[in-house]
Amino acid sequence: MKLSIAALALLLPCLGAAPDPIHGNAMGDPNAPVMIEVFSDFQCPACGNFYRNTLRQVIDNYVSTGKVYVVHHDFPLSMHAHSREAARWANAAAAAGLFEPAEQALFDKQDDWGATGKIEETLAAALQPAGMKKVQAIYQQYGPQLDAAIDADLSLGHVRNIDQTPTIFVTSHGVMQPLPPGGISYTLMKQYLDYLLAH
Repeated sequence: MKLSIAALALLLPCLGAAPDPIHGNAMGDPNAPVMIEVFSDFQCPACGNFYRNTLRQVIDNYVSTGKVYVVHHDFPLSMHAHSREAARWANAAAAAGLFEPAEQALFDKQDDWGATGKIEETLAAALQPAGMKKVQAIYQQYGPQLDAAIDADLSLGHVRNIDQTPTIFVTSHGVMQPLPPGGISYTLMKQYLDYLLAH
């Protein structure tokens, strides 16, 4: 998904990390019949609501069963003071193979770190010490690569004319469809996914 993460895979053996170079910011089976791409800002309240109320249930009920593949794209908005730094930390966690718990911590504690800027502390409270040590080492040593990963997502978002978050694209049978901006309820998402999976 991100060449900069692939580059990290070549640079990190001394850290003992085992980054997934292609699917670090993704969850599930890449060959699943449905792919959901989410362009998201970790400090965006609507993104937090979509993650907590819809995406977590999609992950639990569809990703875990191999039916849906979810890809996170960073789209930090300039109005949010800490969102780009949060994306850097999330990409460092992805390179360490810890994206899912990092994403959950960032969205669950969004109000706390959003007010204080204490992103590192938020992740340290959620991750095991050994995992957090890997994330910190990646964050400190590979800042340009992390920024390049974010910029690649931003560029893709601009190509797709995205101007707000969350923006969601669903691909099934080779056809990509945008969903209404701002996220949708799990009830509607479930109906849509069940329809796609049945056809």
